[in-house]
Amino acid sequence: MTEQFGPDLSNCGVRAGIRLLLCIFAWSVPLVCSAETHPNIVFIMADDLGYGDIGCYNTDSKILTPNIDRLADQGMRFTDAHAPGSLCVPTRYGLMTGRYPFRRNLKSNPKIDPDRTTIASLLRRNGYSTAMVGKWHLGFETRRPDDWSRPLRGGPLDCGFDTYFGIPASLDIPPYYYIRGRQPVAPPTERIGPNNSEDWTRIQGKFWRAGGIAPGFKHEEVLPKLDTEAVAIIDRHRQQDAGNPLFLYVALTAPHTPWLPTEEFQRKSAVELYGDFVMQVDSTAGHIFEALHRNHMTHNTLVIFTSDNGPVWYDQDTARFLHRSTGPLRGRKADAWEGGHRMPFVARWPDHVPAGSECHDTICFTDMLATFAAIVADEPHADVSEDSHNILPLLLGEKPLKPIRQVTIHKRDASAIRRGRWKLITHRGSRGLSGRNQPDPDPDGPPGQLYNLEADIGETTNLWAEESEVVQRLTALLRQYRATDK
Repeated sequence: MTEQFGPDLSNCGVRAGIRLLLCIFAWSVPLVCSAETHPNIVFIMADDLGYGDIGCYNTDSKILTPNIDRLADQGMRFTDAHAPGSLCVPTRYGLMTGRYPFRRNLKSNPKIDPDRTTIASLLRRNGYSTAMVGKWHLGFETRRPDDWSRPLRGGPLDCGFDTYFGIPASLDIPPYYYIRGRQPVAPPTERIGPNNSEDWTRIQGKFWRAGGIAPGFKHEEVLPKLDTEAVAIIDRHRQQDAGNPLFLYVALTAPHTPWLPTEEFQRKSAVELYGDFVMQVDSTAGHIFEALHRNHMTHNTLVIFTSDNGPVWYDQDTARFLHRSTGPLRGRKADAWEGGHRMPFVARWPDHVPAGSECHDTICFTDMLATFAAIVADEPHADVSEDSHNILPLLLGEKPLKPIRQVTIHKRDASAIRRGRWKLITHRGSRGLSGRNQPDPDPDGPPGQLYNLEADIGETTNLWAEESEVVQRLTALLRQYRATDK
């Protein structure tokens, strides 16, 4: 079964002569390029940003995002890009390793095995300087809670990065402290109480949990510090390490709670705290783009902007602000529905990615490993995941003869599968934030859900009963994938 939906892009970004030959060649083997021509790669991932928050994905968005919109004008906008999970941790695992998160027990620490190839280790062995800034959320080796003298092992520096500055998890999960390399900048030896906002649910607004905190740590300063660090890495690279390409992974902490826009962005949006914070995310991305331009790095840099999962945005919020954070999609963070894992995904690489273009093919964040390997002409390795597919031809504006990604697994528990236009969910409801504290939907109805996304992107009509053969076929296929769990 090879259904494919969306308009034909076969004429999008076609190059003449040798350029066309290289693009076609990239479909079957890695793109051949010398070390001197490897592009810099900057991957920016927002946190809990919705598909409909960005102007270039939702013309009715009540939030201004000029920098990300401009990136789309200069590059390619993917309309069917998916996080491998609809929560922070599984998405980050899938991005880093190229593996579906259901293949790993993500309750263990650290989440990434020490011998596992990651996007960072792959690029480093191909001559890249590798740096990460932001939220890690993939764990460190277990140690005594009060022992801050030992280095933090199992984190970014043990997963392929040369340098790291950021925080261990989400900004509402204690302990709250910065890490540089393998050491806390200051250990979280003090305590802070919980925080909430009026007029929002308990897990929205200025929400954070009580717990340990480093002396002088202020939640509202985290996003600006990450902004400054990312820009400084670009400046230093140009001045001190321009002989090697740069891989910079910026894992923003926003617009995840707590929603704490700085004074510059307060009351700038029609969507109050959340909208103001999204505007600050857009500004942060803009500062990174400006740093690339200032250092004459824009032309040879692949920039990707996306989000890890859907927003914490409820129906009452949409009614209150007339803003659909997930656009036409159903659901939100943690859901099996599209609003939980279909993400904005914008890529720019001048003279390679066609400017002002769109791609409607299905892709997944796990595909970054195979794609980056193709860009640097890395030979296939046995430890490169079977869940990663080379989407370089799509980035170059070509239309492969068959879909690059035949099947996509959604959700950490592998409870949803997509093939072509069909999406199967093996249970009732969302099993996410949409279903929290709600009764089981339609207890007398079908035991699962089947949607034709080509005709029903909002997942409004469950075809489980009418399309029993499709249900059986996708159920069997999902069973095969689960059987390969290692």
